[in-house]
Amino acid sequence: VVVGGTSLFGGKGKVLGTLIGAFIIAVITNGMNLLLLGSETQMIVLGLVILIAILIERIRSGEWKNAVGG
Repeated sequence: VVVGGTSLFGGKGKVLGTLIGAFIIAVITNGMNLLLLGSETQMIVLGLVILIAILIERIRSGEWKNAVGG
């Protein structure tokens, strides 16, 4: 659960983080439904949210510097 704070690269997550992540995704999805966005657009937006969450996790863990040689 990337959005909830559980790292894809190991470690332990917490139930509260998972619930918060699920809530964030549900709120974003509900908002896009209310805006009458198409399913393709919704998938793109949710994909971007997940990619941003992964990027933030990589930066926080220091793995980003190792990946780019810094």
